[in-house]
Amino acid sequence: MTPAQEPAVVYADDTLLVVDKPSGLLAVPGRGADKQDCLAARVQVRYPDALVVHRLDMATSGLMVMARGPAAQRALSKAFAAREVTKRYIALVAGRLEAPADGWGTIDLPIIVDWPNRPLRIVDHQSGKPSLTRWRVLGHDETGLNTRVELEPVTGRSHQLRVHLRELGHPILGDALYAPPSVQALSGRLLLHAGSLAFTHPLTGEALTFVCPVPF
Repeated sequence: MTPAQEPAVVYADDTLLVVDKPSGLLAVPGRGADKQDCLAARVQVRYPDALVVHRLDMATSGLMVMARGPAAQRALSKAFAAREVTKRYIALVAGRLEAPADGWGTIDLPIIVDWPNRPLRIVDHQSGKPSLTRWRVLGHDETGLNTRVELEPVTGRSHQLRVHLRELGHPILGDALYAPPSVQALSGRLLLHAGSLAFTHPLTGEALTFVCPVPF
């Protein structure tokens, strides 16, 4: 189902765009005529030179950077690859997760594609790619049974946050891929939001920070 909500352009200049992607919208086109509607296509209607630098899962909402032209795309892609972009996410996870003693905890579990069950990912200590997530507790919901967490993916594997939280024993509410049916049923959408991005402007060298309100 195509979401009615349009992606909001949070920032625009001649080099880059920062866009707030709604949950339920593909970041880039998929295979098949029914998967051509996506954030990239919608943004390119207004900014024809906009190019994708990184992606968010279809079910995830929040901030994405797009480059304006190939030179900016190369520079921004290099910054992402060099881990020079700080990304923070907010999620609501199942269960009461207690805060680590020093505030931040880490999940260090290697991830690989589950080939027979693509697009799912699994933890594989022999063949998986190194995957590191930092996390901290922000609080608990009104029931006291679920936990709001802030997440910082140090690496950028597909489905990394979803897999890591599932492995921690606290899957994200509404996660149709990695949560059990009872946890999926707690929300009509995946409660994972890319809430902030910080990086250096590739042309001006200015330190940029963007924050996007959490819709849940």
